Amino acid sequence: MTKLEDIYPAAIEQTKQKLIEDVDNYLEKNETIPSYMEYIEERRQFIEQIWINVWINKASNDVPKKEKKQFLKNKGYETEGVDKKIINKLFRDEIRNEKSFNAIQWLDSKFAEDREGWEKKAYRAQEAYLARQAKAEVEKEQNAFVFEFQKWFENYLEKNFVLFYLYVRYYAAKQVSRDLQKNPKYKYVEPFRLEEKLVVDGKFNQDDYRTAADFFNELTGGVQASYDWGQRSFEYETYYDFYEQAILEYMYKLIPKKVTDNLPQNLNAKYKELFQQNFSGARIVEWFDDECLDLTEKIIQELEIEYLDDLLKLVDIPFDESKHREIYETDVAERERKKAEELAELERKKAEEERIMDDIFGKAYIPSVGSNLRYVLHIGETNTGKTHHALKKMKAAESGLYLAPLRLLALEVFDKLNGEGVLCSLKTGEEEKLVEGATHISSTVEMFHEKDFYEVVVIDEAQMLADKDRGFSWYRAITKANAREVHIIGSWNIKDMLFNLLEGVELEIHEYSRDTPLEVENKEFELKHTKKGDALICFSRKRVLETAAKLKRSGHSVSMIYGSMPPETRKKQIELFNSGQTKVVVATDAIGMGLNLPIRRIVFLETEKFDGTRRRRLTSQEVKQIAGRAGRKGIYDIGKVAFTADIKHMNRLLEQMDNPVETFAIAPTSTVFERFQHYYRDLGTFFELWEKFNSPKGTKKASLTEEQDLYELIRGTPIEARFSMMDLYGFLHLPFSKKEPGLVRQWLDTMMAITDETEIPEPIIKRKGLEDFELSYKAIGLHLLFLYRMGRRTEAVYWERVRTEISDEVHDSLRDEVENFRKKCKRCGKPLPEDSSFPICDPCFHGKFRRENRGRRRRA
Repeated sequence: MTKLEDIYPAAIEQTKQKLIEDVDNYLEKNETIPSYMEYIEERRQFIEQIWINVWINKASNDVPKKEKKQFLKNKGYETEGVDKKIINKLFRDEIRNEKSFNAIQWLDSKFAEDREGWEKKAYRAQEAYLARQAKAEVEKEQNAFVFEFQKWFENYLEKNFVLFYLYVRYYAAKQVSRDLQKNPKYKYVEPFRLEEKLVVDGKFNQDDYRTAADFFNELTGGVQASYDWGQRSFEYETYYDFYEQAILEYMYKLIPKKVTDNLPQNLNAKYKELFQQNFSGARIVEWFDDECLDLTEKIIQELEIEYLDDLLKLVDIPFDESKHREIYETDVAERERKKAEELAELERKKAEEERIMDDIFGKAYIPSVGSNLRYVLHIGETNTGKTHHALKKMKAAESGLYLAPLRLLALEVFDKLNGEGVLCSLKTGEEEKLVEGATHISSTVEMFHEKDFYEVVVIDEAQMLADKDRGFSWYRAITKANAREVHIIGSWNIKDMLFNLLEGVELEIHEYSRDTPLEVENKEFELKHTKKGDALICFSRKRVLETAAKLKRSGHSVSMIYGSMPPETRKKQIELFNSGQTKVVVATDAIGMGLNLPIRRIVFLETEKFDGTRRRRLTSQEVKQIAGRAGRKGIYDIGKVAFTADIKHMNRLLEQMDNPVETFAIAPTSTVFERFQHYYRDLGTFFELWEKFNSPKGTKKASLTEEQDLYELIRGTPIEARFSMMDLYGFLHLPFSKKEPGLVRQWLDTMMAITDETEIPEPIIKRKGLEDFELSYKAIGLHLLFLYRMGRRTEAVYWERVRTEISDEVHDSLRDEVENFRKKCKRCGKPLPEDSSFPICDPCFHGKFRRENRGRRRRA
């Protein structure tokens, strides 16, 4: 027998039941008894529909999908691969007339010839209707009484809150006393870490806990279930969990008892009249569960703020309402007095801290510029000759200082000046090249010392003022320069900020515009369109290598530039392009700062970049900074810009006015540290105060997160004790890649060696490939930072030579890497097609898809 045949009798019985219900509903509402035929005439259409509805619904719900498909297949339908919803609709349509039941014929058999039975059914239906009406009236009165009772109950709880609290207070005090004396103390383990067995940590000492809440945070040793969005998990139970449940159970006994004992006579009598029984406290929980829970929650909150000593002294005092109320009122008054004292002490400490912070930081970041200086601003777009004009002034001076944002640019100016007969030394954090008789210095901006005098100082890329981590170095150089003339080079968006910083001093401004216009190509760029003089821009080292490899295989000679590339290697790559030995450059946005190359066209292979926290669209300033490298006066009359997608939007960014720089970055100074040491002696406190310090309007604090992360490694160790605060901060602030675990380990080992007065470890050098060479280069750079800081220049010369050798190997390895570069699946390592848009191969992708589907089925 099929399921369809099986449910047919049940559908008939259900229909008969609904027919009888319809007869009763029809008869009960008529004052006179209608005839059976009147009923049929009036209800015929509905009666006939009852069977159809019952039959279709029961068949649709009870017949399995497999049988439905077979039924439809027998009717000539194709069901394989058909959606479930369509199967159900077709089945409902076809089943409608598959089975029949004559409802009217069945009713006729019961009532058509039985007038007396019809009338008896009518009388019974009317009597049942009147009984229901009477019951509804009683229930209405009962509901009104419950509402009246609720108002009294809520008022009673409010008036007697303290009474209930006194009972719970005494109950909890005895329980806490037992727990402290008899239970072990456990070491705290994070919730959900049930695989780690709890460890007993001795016995409780009540002096360790100021309030009940402090004790409630301890673990009982038990495990409890918790629910989050319907998902059950387990965690270690705390005493708060235990007391919450215990007090709830206690209150659900106490509240009904107290209400029953104090119920007004009129409510008691009315309850008995309406419900025909004596009042029972069980009604309270049945009617007012939410109110009981709310009262319990308020009592637990009050209990948490109790001083533990106040609770424990109740244990030996038998419960008496008036006596315990008196004790409670005294304890509350004393607690409020203590809280007022504590609050006053906190306010005093806060005021003192604010005074100290104002003394430490107050005037340190208010711009002040020497009035005898002359400032010359060179403001304009990228690639307009700003730096050239500023350096021309510096070269002609008796002494000069050039401050660069990058070691590579400092090195470039060092080579340029010496090549033109102007003796110039080089000073960066990890490199010094002292030229005998030099009157000029080229350095990175972080190497600026305000006490050194120069006739002309040139500060490049002044818009870096806004950089949250390095901007303060520009601020310090601009406002503390010790010179006759200071030349500041920047983009349009820094102009207003410089005017504000240099208010009241002699100021000369030169504005620069491009001689070679920029032209955006309307056609989307494809790699096959690459031509001589193109610079292709992407935003990761991997993408640079991948693109360079593709171009090389298609016959192009390529130079590469990316951020982690050693400056010497970058310089060689630039020279290859400048000399015409390579025809194309593939670069990251590192090309956008200070590098003047004979570029015909800038091509953006990507319009998004990862900024360290998320992948985002390029900003207008970034697009203009990079695109501005296109065009070189005397070589290309027009600088061209191309995009692989979203040309209209990118063009809008290129034409958009720059938002002016409105804030500049601030960082700790030696003066700040000197003032800080009048009050404190550890850097941990300094970092805490720096977090609390609200920087002045128009400024933003350097985050110092990298310095804090390093400090946590040596906090409380002999390393911290070994150095003065300023020296220790100087080591924390060394400019190296703190995201490289190997370099952090090298920094820590070197700091330990200095502390122990042993030989500092040499950097680890690996030579297995490009990444090894680049990391080795960084390791030597960090080693040089220490050597120069410790004044060990002779050793530094040796390691500079080793680093130069490594940079040569990077250059050679770069060529090999590009020649052998192949896209590989990041899962199995097998080669991917060059035009693959995905990081994994098809077999790995489908395998992952199948595993995920199996996982979903198991979870379902």
